[in-house]
Amino acid sequence: MQKLSHEEIVNRQVKKAQVPRLPLCVVLNNIRSLHNVGNIFRTADGAGVEKIWLCGITGYPPQGGIAKTALGAQDHVPWEFREDVLGLIKELKNKGYQIVLLEQMHQSVSHDTFKAKPPVCLVIGNEVNGVADSLQLLSDEAIEIEMDGIKNSLNVAVAFGIAVYQLRGQLKGRCY
Repeated sequence: MQKLSHEEIVNRQVKKAQVPRLPLCVVLNNIRSLHNVGNIFRTADGAGVEKIWLCGITGYPPQGGIAKTALGAQDHVPWEFREDVLGLIKELKNKGYQIVLLEQMHQSVSHDTFKAKPPVCLVIGNEVNGVADSLQLLSDEAIEIEMDGIKNSLNVAVAFGIAVYQLRGQLKGRCY
């Protein structure tokens, strides 16, 4: 085996950029850390997310910490800021999106058993308080990542990465 050169990786990704994005958007609501936002942009780019919606207090480009972790992905993934997350979720629901919360709830199912019905909107909430209560009534499903250790949750950007690649696998007909 031989590691790909940087040039080979770049050329491969340029070809892949021609592939249409997945029927999967993401809503980030009240994410406090610009580094988390940047990390989510970078992961969303890799997963083929069609759009990121930045809502509430969530920072948006060109704010400083985003570019540091996004490494340019913020210039390639379509995004839009919306202050009114409830209005946005209602709009997406009316367009036929399955609204899926990444949240620990009584009705949550494990991320690896969840069955997506495209198009999908994955909603990510605040690092401390999670998804706002007001969004729970508008959701179709809630998924969670089961934890076996002492801690009860993962960093929001890490959890997003796990969930979005699980959804990507389903939407592309693959298993991860």
